[in-house]
Amino acid sequence: MELTLANHSSYPRIGDDADDQVLRRTIAQWEKREKTERELRAAEDAMTERALREQIDAGLDLVTDGQVRWDDPVSHLAGKLKGIRINGLLRFFDTNFYFRQPVVNARIERTAPLIVDEFVFAKSKSPRPVKPVLTGPLTLARHSIGEDGKPGKLEALLESYTAALAEEIEALAAAGASVIQLEEPAILKHPGDFPLLKQSTAALASRKGSAQLALAVYFGDPAPIYEKLQALPVDVLGLDFTYNPKLVDLIAARGSDKTLAVGLVDGRNTRQEDPNAVARELERLFRNLSSKRAILNPSCGLEYLPRDRARMKLKLLPAIKKVFLGDTR
Repeated sequence: MELTLANHSSYPRIGDDADDQVLRRTIAQWEKREKTERELRAAEDAMTERALREQIDAGLDLVTDGQVRWDDPVSHLAGKLKGIRINGLLRFFDTNFYFRQPVVNARIERTAPLIVDEFVFAKSKSPRPVKPVLTGPLTLARHSIGEDGKPGKLEALLESYTAALAEEIEALAAAGASVIQLEEPAILKHPGDFPLLKQSTAALASRKGSAQLALAVYFGDPAPIYEKLQALPVDVLGLDFTYNPKLVDLIAARGSDKTLAVGLVDGRNTRQEDPNAVARELERLFRNLSSKRAILNPSCGLEYLPRDRARMKLKLLPAIKKVFLGDTR
């Protein structure tokens, strides 16, 4: 079994020591016009490099830029699109984090790159492959409203966001991304949207070129729609295992047509898992699967944890792999 170790998506931007506070200090100074835009970007660059280094030092094979430049998973993308203004704060699912809500006031268009430049920078600083991450069209559409303050027509919003992200996926692939992750936590809260998700994902997959397209769902139990998720035109399926203790048995019995990205390490809980226990779950999961490759990553992004705890979660992954593969060295 080939087991790739990966970060899911985000990584905490702020830590306890002085070096980990540089971005927070710079943002505060920039807001008071004591720092320039260039100095703010330099601080973001420094923290991105630091996030990359900590992932690599932890032993990961596939890293992300930590989404250091993102204020939240919604406005960072939507705010760069024409036809959208960004409004006030709302809670992001059942977390203690918030996002700024997009207000759609005209036709949505991608007139400039969304994260391509961020990916290119991270790629230039990392000896390991970098995985760019995009919040998916359904999740963006579900968190957007119209100028009247009411939810817009979901189908129309989804179509517009899909068109914009399709262009971004094509650009990311052209820039050298080997894996592109699409995040759609909204589908677990709105499973009735699945026909729309299927249509959107097909449009995005058609633009991925030689890159692999990964779909990540989290903040809920994927078991009720597992069969449907298997039918989507993606190469990798990322699942959050923290909401259903029987999910391992379900997948072990059914199997998987996709490479699985297994979220058995809880990205929202500071408690450190026992590597032996997680390795046993992996053994049960893959005992009857034909796939010879899997990805082990946290259940979701790590921005919900203190930085030191997030680092410990990443260091758990190689320990789990060692037990799983029977490495006694």
